[in-house]
Amino acid sequence: MVFTIISLALIPVIVLVIFLLAVDRHDREPIRLLGKVFLFGMLSSIPILVIEMILVRFNIFAGILGIIFQSFIVAGLTEEYMKRMVVMKTAYRHPAFNEKMDGIIYCAFAALGFAAVENVLYLSSYFQDAPSVALYRAIFSVPGHMLFAVTMGYYLALSKYAESPGLSRKFYSRSLIYPVLLHGTFNTILSLNLPILLVFVPFIIFLWVYNMKKLNQFYKESKQLHS
Repeated sequence: MVFTIISLALIPVIVLVIFLLAVDRHDREPIRLLGKVFLFGMLSSIPILVIEMILVRFNIFAGILGIIFQSFIVAGLTEEYMKRMVVMKTAYRHPAFNEKMDGIIYCAFAALGFAAVENVLYLSSYFQDAPSVALYRAIFSVPGHMLFAVTMGYYLALSKYAESPGLSRKFYSRSLIYPVLLHGTFNTILSLNLPILLVFVPFIIFLWVYNMKKLNQFYKESKQLHS
């Protein structure tokens, strides 16, 4: 059972890692550094769990306000802040971070490291329904973490290569605010049990379109830079 849970949890993560490696083919990042970012993304789950348990105690709100606090502050802000911190501490100032595409790649690897641990924990908690829970999370939750990270990495890269300190600070703020908004909205829709086809599916489509445009922009820049 343990092997099955771990396998089901890691399959979507592995698929998305392969996808990212394929996208980053024009100037590949050092495997050792990617592994370090991924590992620290996994380890970030420890302080995230501690902080979330503390913040839950401050959720004094009822109804929809409680859900919003849980979605945007407890989960969204805590998780996205820690993912960005992982990248800032491991890769942001590394010589290998030498183009804008790298911001997306490193943020996505940090996010998938965290998603791997979160997925194992979720499937362990719902082991009786592991296959169905695994399928749902493989389609929505794990890609969601990667997509939030694409937004984060996009603005983090713009911050790193901004033409002025003021512009850099603006993009750096957006590298946290925008992923938190996307993450919080994702969780809120699910927590409110809003109509899947009318609300959640359109939001997922928006997430993919919104972030693939950003990824494609930096992909083209990388291709031109290294062609």
